[in-house]
Amino acid sequence: MKIILASGSPRRKEILEGLGVKFEVLSVDADERCRCPEPDDYATELARRKGQAAWAQIKLRLKEGEDNTDAVILSADTVVATEREILGKPKDREDACRMLRLLSGGTHQVVTGIGVTVGGVTTVASSTTFVTVDQIPEEELLAYVDSGDPMDKAGAYGIQGPFSRWIKGIGGCYFNVVGLPVNALNRLFFEVTGEYLK
Repeated sequence: MKIILASGSPRRKEILEGLGVKFEVLSVDADERCRCPEPDDYATELARRKGQAAWAQIKLRLKEGEDNTDAVILSADTVVATEREILGKPKDREDACRMLRLLSGGTHQVVTGIGVTVGGVTTVASSTTFVTVDQIPEEELLAYVDSGDPMDKAGAYGIQGPFSRWIKGIGGCYFNVVGLPVNALNRLFFEVTGEYLK
């Protein structure tokens, strides 16, 4: 079974490689503007769009003689949600600082929408993890932002890097916070294909 990961995320790639899954990477662009008010609807809609964007690319390449129409496409999108706001990737330094101040000293949700696309049909699911963050001193927060680490991550932090020193605890799937909830993806993959990820 040919598997295509519709994501350029190095973290998602590492997670799949860690599972021993053989796959190809197909980076896609999808419209990430979404009006869904609920985090799980927001994340699953973006995962669906990415799966469909990858399918469209595969159909285009068919005209060039490259047939991957029998491949299974995996797509995902992660958002961070507070009581007030859904947070994607920061737009700039100030936005990263703003997001981290929102998360400091509280508990937030990390929601990843996942999609499995077969034959142009995308089936989606989501996984939610609760993350509690210590109060971050302002000078530490600014130093973290200046390191550049937050800029390509939902909610402006990565749990597996330097920011981990501020993570007090999590409730739910750790891999979900990294960007690909392994258990939920394995279950969805089985639901769609009749086989487990391998």
